[in-house]
Amino acid sequence: MKIVISKPDKNKVRQKRHRRVRGKLSGTADRPRLNVFRSNTGIYAQVIDDVAGVTLASASTLDKEVSKGTKTEQAVVVGRLVAERAVAKGISEVVFDRGGYLYHGRVKALADAARENGLKF
Repeated sequence: MKIVISKPDKNKVRQKRHRRVRGKLSGTADRPRLNVFRSNTGIYAQVIDDVAGVTLASASTLDKEVSKGTKTEQAVVVGRLVAERAVAKGISEVVFDRGGYLYHGRVKALADAARENGLKF
């Protein structure tokens, strides 16, 4: 008899963690949610008002300003851009939604850059 132990899919585990956290976390007009999505090639950040269902500011590695450097350096630029765009619209406080990812590496770099450029969370 052969016993096969299957390894859990990392993305499914992350999505489950994200759904669990999103049940408790919501952005409002006063304090919107800073959402982070990380792919193999890029990183995306959005400031979202969940009550109205509207994206207030966004930045990603698809922007022209973010084209050079390592993925972590690109995450720093995305964090700076999303913070500048949010502050320009009068948003200073947000709720950080790391999307089920560990607070480490690119996610941490984006969060630190957003904090340095005027967002409080």
